[in-house]
Amino acid sequence: MPGIDECLLEAMGLPGARGAWLVDWTSGLALGTAGDSPVGDHETTAAESAELARAAAEYDSFAGAAPQDGEELSKGPPVEDLIVTTRGGYHVLRFVETAFDSSVFLHLWLDRDTGNLALARIRLRDLAERLVLG
Repeated sequence: MPGIDECLLEAMGLPGARGAWLVDWTSGLALGTAGDSPVGDHETTAAESAELARAAAEYDSFAGAAPQDGEELSKGPPVEDLIVTTRGGYHVLRFVETAFDSSVFLHLWLDRDTGNLALARIRLRDLAERLVLG
């Protein structure tokens, strides 16, 4: 079970990885960083991506419909991941489920020419499931 630093280093091993963060979306703080930042500052990237994650997690349009009769609300974040495509790359934000009220996500920045978006989504899901916070 990897900790924060090991998780981010493993994410940086993905094809085309340029930067990786573990971010608390309620505060906008980076809990860990690796690689480069698209704006040259990891804290700015963390704060800006937290705004996007917070909107997706809190707005009903993204969080999904209310449960129908007989259905239960699923545990964990209502959104699994977000993908932002830019001219030069991809940003994949993967929400992390924890035993406590989690408000963290993994953010991976990939080069558009050398990154593999499908592989990144699969690997980030795996990393999020194995990540040990504490």
